[in-house]
Order: sequence, then C-alpha cells, then structure tokens
Amino acid sequence: MRGFACAHAEKRHRLDRTLNLSKKGYIGSYQYEKDAKYRPFGALLPEGSNGKMLYVKLVLLILMCGSFFSLLNSPSIHHSDEHHTQPSGVSVSGVSLSYEPGDSGYVSNLMMDWPKIAKAVQGVVRKEDGGATVALLNFDDDEVHQWRTVLPRTVATVVHLDHVGSNVTWEHLYPEWIDEEEIYGQPPTCPDFPEPTVPEEEEEEEFDIVVVKLPCRRVASWSKDVPRLHLQLASARLAVRGHGRRRRPAHVLVVSRCFPTPNIFRCNDEVARDGDVWLYRPDVDALRQKLSLPVGSCMLAMPFKALVEPYETTAPRREAYATILHSEELYACGALVAAQSIRMSGSERDMVALVDETISARHRGALEAAGWKVRPIRRIRNPRASADAYNEWNYSKFWLWALTEYDKVIFVDADLLVQRPMDPLFAMPEVSATGNHGTVFNSGVMVVEPCNCTFRLLMDHIGDIKSYNGGDQGYLNEVFSWWHRLPSHANYMKHFWEGDSEDRAAAKRAVLAADPPVVLAVHFVGMKPWFCFRDYDCNWNSAELRQFASDEAHARWWHAHDAMAPPLRGFCLLNERQKALLRWDAAEARAANFSDGHWRLPVADPRRSVCTDEVCAEREIKNRRVDGNRVTTSYAKLIANF
Repeated sequence: MRGFACAHAEKRHRLDRTLNLSKKGYIGSYQYEKDAKYRPFGALLPEGSNGKMLYVKLVLLILMCGSFFSLLNSPSIHHSDEHHTQPSGVSVSGVSLSYEPGDSGYVSNLMMDWPKIAKAVQGVVRKEDGGATVALLNFDDDEVHQWRTVLPRTVATVVHLDHVGSNVTWEHLYPEWIDEEEIYGQPPTCPDFPEPTVPEEEEEEEFDIVVVKLPCRRVASWSKDVPRLHLQLASARLAVRGHGRRRRPAHVLVVSRCFPTPNIFRCNDEVARDGDVWLYRPDVDALRQKLSLPVGSCMLAMPFKALVEPYETTAPRREAYATILHSEELYACGALVAAQSIRMSGSERDMVALVDETISARHRGALEAAGWKVRPIRRIRNPRASADAYNEWNYSKFWLWALTEYDKVIFVDADLLVQRPMDPLFAMPEVSATGNHGTVFNSGVMVVEPCNCTFRLLMDHIGDIKSYNGGDQGYLNEVFSWWHRLPSHANYMKHFWEGDSEDRAAAKRAVLAADPPVVLAVHFVGMKPWFCFRDYDCNWNSAELRQFASDEAHARWWHAHDAMAPPLRGFCLLNERQKALLRWDAAEARAANFSDGHWRLPVADPRRSVCTDEVCAEREIKNRRVDGNRVTTSYAKLIANF
C-alpha cells in the first residue's frame, strides 16, 4: 500500500522544477499508463490480432470466466449492492442497519476489496492495544458479516444514519442567492442533515476507526451529490466524537470508487491509499472547525461583522496573498496595482506572483519592485480549450497548491482592487469563496491550503473532469464542490445584472462609491481599467460590456494606480491597437446615441499621446474592429460564460 502526506512545513522549492508531473499534452511528458490499464491481455496476443475474431473470442472467454469466478467467491454474490431492499429495522446483533427501503441515493455498488481493507486496518491497529473499535457506516448485512469474519480482532459497531429527504437537492444546499445582510426578514437557513447515532449501550464508545462506504455515480458533477456529502460529514462527526478523552485521533477509512471530498478529508491527512481504499488520520481541530460551518452556501460561513473584526495569528509568515500571470503580459499592470492596493489596505503578509515563461524579465522586475515575490512556473494546458483561447492555459492556477511554505493562501485575481484589509479571510478553511452563479463559487478570490498531494490530485484528473465553463473555475468547482460562502463584499463583482431594478443598481453603485469603502475588494469584470482611458469606464461604450460599467469603481482603481512609483505606471500604457479600439467603441456609442452620454466626454488621459509601439503611427478602424484583438475576443467569450 502506498502512502504520502504533506509535512507541516515543506521545504521551499522552485515550482517549475520540484514535481515531475508534466503530463503529456499538459506540461511536458507524463508517463500515462491508461492504455496499459485497459488492455490486460494485450501482451498475450500475437501482433495484428485485432482483426482476428478467433483471438477476440478467446479474450472474451477468459474475461467471462474470470468474472464468473470473482462473483462466485464474492461475499455479496447472493446480495448485490445495487438491490438492497431489506425492510427498515432489520438488525445485526440488535443494531439497526443504515439502508432504508427505496432510498437508492446512499447505496454504493462498489464491490468490497477485503484484502486491501484488512491491510489498511492492520496498519492502524497495534498489537498492544488489543481489538480496535470500529464504526461501520453505510454497510449492508453481508458486508457487516464479512467484516467480522475477515477482521475478528476488531469490535465493529453498525452506526445508524437517517437519510436526508430525497427532495433535498444540491441547489438547496447551494442556492444562487441568499439574504446575506438579512434585510428582507428571516435569516437564511440550510436543510437539516441528520447526525449519526450509535446504540445506546455504546454511546460512550470512542472509535479507533470510522469506516464509510460512499456512492459514486460516475456521471457529470458526481461530486455534487447530497447523500455522498451527508455520509462524509457523518463519518467526520464520528471521527471527532469524544476526542477530548481519547489517547489519539480516530482514523477514517473511506471505501469509494471516486476520491473523497478533499477539503473534508484533507490530502495532507492521508495516511495511505490502495485502489478504492483511502485511509486518513484527520487533524481533529481542523475537522471540528469545518463541521461547525454550514452544510453548504445556504448560509454565510463567515458573518458580515467578521469582515471588520481584527484578525490575529501566531504564524503570519505562514500566510500569503498570491496571484498568477500566464500566457501574456496584458495583466501585469493589474497585478502591480493589486499589490499596491494590498499594501494600502494595511496588510503586511507576503505577496507571491506565479509567472510562466511568457512573462519577460522586465515585467518580473516590475512585479518584484511592487512587492511581489516572483515564482517561476511552467504553465498547464487545459486539454479542453482551443488553441490560443483565453482559457488555454488557465489551469496554471493549480500551482497555488504547491506554495507549501504557507499554511493558508488567499488567491486574488490580477483584476482585483483591495480596498480594506482582507487578512480576516485567513481564518477560513479551504475552499472559502463568494458565490458566482447557480451553485458555483467565483475563483477570483479564494482561500486555499497548499499541499503537494492536492496539486497532484488536480493534475491527475485534468483529462476526466469536465469544467462547466471550460476554465479553471469550473474545474475547481467540481473538485471542491463543498465550498464555504464568504460575504459578497469579500469579492464584490463590478457587474450590473440585466434584470436588476433601478433601485438595486443604485444600491450597487452606492456600495462601489462608498467612502470609506465598505467592500474588501472590487472585482473588475469586463474591460479592465488599464485597457480604458482613465477619464471614464470604457465599458459604457460597448453594448456587450455596459453591464460591467462603473465610473465609481473605475476612479477608485486609478487612485491606487497613481499611488505607485512613476516607473511602475509605465507598465500601464496603451498600445495603438487598443487606442483605436476605444475610439471605435466611442464612435459606435455616438452612432447608437447611448443615453448615458459617456461618448460625449473629452479624453484627457495623458497616455493617449504616449506611444509604446515600434511604429508610432496612429491607427484607425474603418467599418469594423481590428481583427484578432485578443483583449476583446477574450472578453466576448468570458461574457458568454459568466
């Protein structure tokens, strides 16, 4: 059985050299054995055998015989996991079973691999301890009997768990909107998750091992499954039960075809794994903290008032802000201003900028001058993205989990402006973020807990997890489906929804214009401030981008820009193509007679007369926009997926 665990403080390392995870087609050459895995008899067939039916039949016969003998020797041959219909109340040694009639959501069809399970348990139980006490959750009659046969030295207790109602969906746990500020009456609530119960005569029992069998549907968004989440939270509660009196923390053994939720059973708590058997020794204090949080984003995990409360920690050097620049230098200006805004907010935490090979030495020097600790990375390709698409390399964000010299990292997109101290977010666990839409979080601001094995987990599933928006945000929402809602003021989107009433839009503008600021950070969705003339938000002049326009936020960003040293401001100049695009949009807004009238305002931005191109001839657009403008092409795609 192999095992790995992240040390509490791993050695500092160059992110592009340490881990040999360069999966073929993503970041170099990765020895991928998928083909070998699914051709177990390939070595026995003669060359060219694919076209010969005789050999195909022989292979099929061998496979059928193997399957028959496997089933014949299985303890569940007469009682398949997929068809449990025993009535409620059936018991083993007087203890009620977990399954209920007609409730198939909790049922797992995974066949138990008893040798691997026995090996994992034997690795935990010490001879001097005698028999280990074990809690079995979501096991059927045959499996309980087989457990006691295979592991007679353990004292196994079957734990009862009432099921969440079948009418409770993931959307109930993760609603798109909640009344965060409780201005409409009743505070938000979450569905009830029944807690596990043990027999009355064993209520004082402290378990050495908690064993849970999880369902895995192997369909899109399989991780967003209410019974699966309920079972994991229930097993976590059993693991921390009565911890104050125990000699050592309980282990959790998970039997599942799919990996457990990595921010419930953390990667660095993993003792060993062998196939579908996962063994953890959780950090009890961290697990207790997570169990105190709401079961979903149906309630705030961090109250509004906590955003303004002082934050203190005993290890400030183990916490950092991080951003990432990959594929192009267009966001370098944003990262410089983001650093300036973090320091203006009063934070003294480290700031780390992950940069790939496309970021020049000149730009890296500017980032260091702004206060970022620059770390080189190799960019990671999104295999589902088209060549040169905006999301082709945004899986590079996975390198955040390799910043293992820190316990907590707050990731901030380069198009973010920090207005108030964000340090209180360091008190939150992984992954804490604000809602985006539907059931998903926005990855522009998120709290993560770096660990190399989490990075490996993200890399290992690049080819088989589908992102809803084709980018890193969708991918991370599938892996970290159990996320914790931060107040929207932690990552305030500069976005005015099409359906917003005038009062609602006015309230949003008041939030963005508040002085002193009321939000921790403003997220500049749409055309970025440094791509506009500083006189006003250029999103006003584009029919597609007007939903992202805010002169109040625009002015606040430029205030932070002007506080930078003059040499750094030179990285926020406009090239001639972008100037031509801005003039084109203003002309189109004038022709459409947009009612806001921004197109009438004179442009006094001094950058208008500064040339950054090798050939300093003013460009104009006639009849159409400049083809291939990467800025506008990217935003058009982002809007469609927002």
